Formats: sequence, C-alpha cells, structure tokens
Amino acid sequence: MRQRLSVPAPFPARRRSLRPGAAAPFAAAVLAAACGGGGQAGPGGGPPPTPVQVVTLAERPVEQATEFVATVRSRRSTSVQPQVEGFVTRIMVRSGDRVRPGQALMQIDPSMQQAAVNNLESIRAAREADLQFARQEAARSRTLLEAGAASRSEAEQAETSLSTAQAQLEAVEAQLRQQQVALAYHRVSAPTAGVLGDVPVRVGDSVTRSTVLTTIDQNAGLELYVNVPVQEAPRLKAGLPVHLLDVKGEVVSTASLSFVSPSVDPATQSVLAKASLEQSGGFRTEQVVRSRIVWTEEPALTVPIVAVNRVGGQFFAYVAESGEDGRILARQRVVETGPVVGNEYVVRSGLEVGEKLIVSGVQKIGDGSAVTIAEAPATPVHGSPAPAAGKGE
Repeated sequence: MRQRLSVPAPFPARRRSLRPGAAAPFAAAVLAAACGGGGQAGPGGGPPPTPVQVVTLAERPVEQATEFVATVRSRRSTSVQPQVEGFVTRIMVRSGDRVRPGQALMQIDPSMQQAAVNNLESIRAAREADLQFARQEAARSRTLLEAGAASRSEAEQAETSLSTAQAQLEAVEAQLRQQQVALAYHRVSAPTAGVLGDVPVRVGDSVTRSTVLTTIDQNAGLELYVNVPVQEAPRLKAGLPVHLLDVKGEVVSTASLSFVSPSVDPATQSVLAKASLEQSGGFRTEQVVRSRIVWTEEPALTVPIVAVNRVGGQFFAYVAESGEDGRILARQRVVETGPVVGNEYVVRSGLEVGEKLIVSGVQKIGDGSAVTIAEAPATPVHGSPAPAAGKGE
C-alpha cells in the first residue's frame, strides 16, 4: 500500500515596494554622480568650468633657415707622399700619433741609393788625388819656368790641367750632394706638427711618388664645407650665419659663411660654401655634420606644440573669449602651421596677436566650453627666444 508524502508549500514571494516619491531623490543622486561627482554646477545648471592655462600671443624674431649636410675639414691638413720610389722597410709611427716637425715616420729601402752615394764618394776621392797632383805639377812648372829650365807652354799646360782637375772635383761633389739628398728622402719625415691620420701602407709595400703614406691634421683652423643645391645658390652670400647641430638638433656652434664658390660642381650640381670655425666644438676633420644656414630673421607668431591638436590632417587650437553672460568660453580655431621652431609651431593663419591661447587642458574642452583661467606657470611656455627654424621655410 503506497503512502503519500506531503511537501510543504513554498513561502509566498515578498513584494518590494517603494514609497511614493522615493524614486526621485535616487535618480537625482545617480545623475549628479554621472555629471561630476558632486562638483559645483555652473550657471544655469550646466557642468562646472574647466580650469585652463593661457598665454597671450605675441610675435618674436624667428630664423628662416634650411638644413644641409656639411663636412668638417682642416685648413692645416697635409698629405704625406714619398719623394722616391721603393719598398717600405720600416714604419715608426701609428695612426693617431701626435708628431712634431722633422720626426721620422717610415723608411723606404735605400740600398740602391746608398750604393750610388758610395760610388760617387769613391770618384770624389780619385778627383781629389788628381787635383793634388795637378797642383804639384803646376807649382813645379812655375819653378822651372822662373829658372829657365821649362818653357812657358809647359807651364800653361800645367795650369790648365790644374783647372780641369778642380772643375772635375766640383762636378763630382755636386753629384754627390744630389745623391745624398735623394738618400735622405728614403727616410720619410713629418713636414708639420699634428695628428697622424690613417697609415694605409704596410712594411714590404711598393710605393711611388703618387702614393699617399698618411695625413697630418691639426684640429685648429677647421672649416665647414657645405654643398648647397643649385636651386638655393642665389640666396648664398658671405656673412650668413651657419649653425652646427648635434644629433639631437641642438645648436653647438655658430659660424659665418666666408666663401661662396662662383662655379657649380658638375657632378653634384651644388655650390660649395665655406665657414671658418673659430672653436672646434668637439668636431673632427672629415666629420659629416648637420648644419643650418640662416637666410633671414623676421618677426612671426608662434604657439606651443602642446596647445595644438591635429584631427584628420587639420590643426586646431583654442582661445579664451568672454561670453555674453560674463563667462569665459573656449573657442576653437582652425590653424595653418609652418615649420617647427624649438617646441613651437610658426603660425601662418588662424590666430591673431593679443589673443589668449589655451595651452593646458585642451583635451578636456570643446568649442564653447566654459573655462576658468588658472594661475600661469612660473616659466611661461611662450616666452623664450626662438632658436633656428627647422628644414625649409
């Protein structure tokens, strides 16, 4: 016989009800939290004004310049070449050594030249003996002529032999001096003081008079060689400032153009311009550097880069203006920018001198947003002198 089990009935669900009017304060609290977490509302119940910093726009001198690749070279650079041909037998220096005038650099095999010198020295000894004998004969002839034991013809012949022997000795001595000078050329010496460059030859190499053995450079008296494209050449003139830049684009040295070539290099279609560097500035000869030629310096309006937004290839900036109700509003302007000057843009259109440019908080505002002007920073963003402009105008 089956028994029925009794299951207790579930408890009835409790109905939750809100008192009339309780939903309104709750919705107001949520709305307030969404609008700013309980901040002070602006006039008319809108969002509170956004604090920003502004600068007053003003013109300042800006350099119109173009950047070029230049080479540092020494005005006191000497190429060392041998004056004789032969094989290198010894090298007494290394690349980078500092040398003094007359210091021996290397030795070229002098064996054949030394043999020629030795041969001439032997000939000179023979000519000296001939000269001594001719002098004795001339003296004997004069004595016999005075005693009447010899004719005048014999005396004159002896004098002629003496003169011939003297001339032959002088000729041999001249040849010997010439060969001794050539022998000295086999020992290559430093013509000036300075620092040695690369030594491309090795012991055993055969060299000629056209072989460059090494170079001697002095960092004092450096020159900057700038090859300017022929399109820019009409603007070149002596006296234009030239800035030398480091890898970060900072100016490390300034010089003036001292020479502009009257001709164009047919290989590169460029015009050579030179500038003398009074201070080396840490540069080395044959170093390739960045240079910037300043064409003009004119007043221009500039704005900090942080104050400009770029949207879809177009630049925008905000200025602070007074609204009809007394509030300060942010107004968006379309700006046409030029080259970068340090940390600023050169402005070509869109902004005017004297306007209040917003330089901070531009990501938090929009066109027509209410703003409050906060205290300006201790070092104004828009107040430092303009450095040289970047590439081109």
